[in-house]
Amino acid sequence: MTLSELPPLLSDALAARGYEALTPVQTAVAATDAVGRDLLVSAQTGSGKTVAFGLAIGNQLLGEHGLTHGIAPQALVIAPTRELALQVSRELMWLYAKAGARIATCVGGMDASKERRSLSHGAHIVVGTPGRLRDHLERGALDLSALKVAVLDEADEMLDMGFREDLEEILDATPNERRTLLFSATIPKPIVALAKRYQRDALRISTVGEDRGHGDIAYQCVTIAPSDTENVVVNMLRLHEAETAILFCATRDNVRHLHASLIDRGFSAVALSGEHSQNERNAALQALRDGRARVCVATDVAARGIDLPNLTLVVHVELPRDAEALQHRSGRTGRAGRKGTAVLIVPYQRRRMVERMLAGAKIAAEWTDPPTADDIRAKDRERLLATLLAPVEIDDDDRALGAKLLETKSAEDIAALLVRAHRAAMPQPEELIERGATPPAGKAGPGGTANHRAGFDDVLWFKIDIGRRQNADPRWILPLLCRRGHITKQEIGAIRIGPNETFFQIPRGVAGKFQDALKRTVSEDGGEIVPAPQGPSDTGPRRGAQPPAHRGAVRPTKPHRGPPRGR
Repeated sequence: MTLSELPPLLSDALAARGYEALTPVQTAVAATDAVGRDLLVSAQTGSGKTVAFGLAIGNQLLGEHGLTHGIAPQALVIAPTRELALQVSRELMWLYAKAGARIATCVGGMDASKERRSLSHGAHIVVGTPGRLRDHLERGALDLSALKVAVLDEADEMLDMGFREDLEEILDATPNERRTLLFSATIPKPIVALAKRYQRDALRISTVGEDRGHGDIAYQCVTIAPSDTENVVVNMLRLHEAETAILFCATRDNVRHLHASLIDRGFSAVALSGEHSQNERNAALQALRDGRARVCVATDVAARGIDLPNLTLVVHVELPRDAEALQHRSGRTGRAGRKGTAVLIVPYQRRRMVERMLAGAKIAAEWTDPPTADDIRAKDRERLLATLLAPVEIDDDDRALGAKLLETKSAEDIAALLVRAHRAAMPQPEELIERGATPPAGKAGPGGTANHRAGFDDVLWFKIDIGRRQNADPRWILPLLCRRGHITKQEIGAIRIGPNETFFQIPRGVAGKFQDALKRTVSEDGGEIVPAPQGPSDTGPRRGAQPPAHRGAVRPTKPHRGPPRGR
């Protein structure tokens, strides 16, 4: 299907919008075998599905002489969130502008009386959210008796959000002969049941295989120590300096904490979660759109349906629950032909789980180390030079001020002050735990023996029930021990990793404080920490045996192979 094969009113609108070709999902729904049929469509966010169902309903709306007129709507589009419904409404307005279509939008948070007046004046297309549409239907303001086609956009999300009863009441009020189009990123059993009840001989269309992973999105996986998460997020934001970025967290508490931390560091950030009112959401989105804010910290639910044209970076601060959630989140960027980057912050011990998720989603991702402070300073230098060397128009006032400065300072001093001012305006990068660094309890010498260090003449052994079978690694065990025991890296001695448990030394002088802290802290990383009076067993020959480890040496018996399973 090409643009020239579409109805002229629609092809002209697409051409005026800059379309040169249709996306896979748009081509599929406009194909000859899809005309007039119910459709069950799998398409990812950002694949052009709004325009797709706009094209699909054209046959019901546009007759030989254009649109037919009447009070009752002929097409109904239901979307899960206010933002998505408004976005759909805007897209359909330009698509059907030449046809003279009247479009009414009915969403929560807007003046319901104005919506009822709009409906009473007549509309060809109604776009709304389930709850508000049901309210208008029950009050008699929404007449669906003449409806020709109903569209459920992101149907899986609406069911997840608990809108099943609303959807059923709305669809039950429509004529039996109406056409029904279901668009859903995934087709779980509830969607199959919904389709079976409300569709007849539906044509199944899937473009997920073609769009999966979004070709315009570059995926990166950054492996980190769990305690370094916040610092890595700061450095990722500073490295990319994206025009707009979204950071995804799992809970509203984590959104609140990360948002406050970024504000404290000097980032222009807003937050979106279930605790924010509609007015607060509107203000946050407007700040992102007009450039007053560049970072949005959000939960999955709060970010559904938002459309930010300049969004180029998505950071999964906390990992998504599955591949579908990963793609929903990441799909906020890389839209309409624009390039985007999706970054997964992966604690060392969860790498294997993420690898399975990516493999199942057929997403190719680049695994990399987090950006260091030196990496960011080097990038800042590149950006500053590019900015200052770019051609610009300089007016007479600027030249006069420059000449005045040169009377009192040298050109080198002025340039240095300019660089300093540029750096002062940006949040400072964070120092991270060094990859592969061993606990600084001593520097290993020949034969794996560490140099002696004061304070480790009298130590106690402890153990944690994570070993090399759970892919234990000093890079994440060390910060875990510090966080759980409220001690520093300098207060941890030798670490030995065995098959199912890891032993480590604590100086007797701080062991009491360490044990008290263990009683107060809650483990989020798995692993019980208990005293081990006997210490690790060094008896019996071992394959590849080395001299016994002394204080400060970290010697896993096998190299790191990924995250612990089931933790």
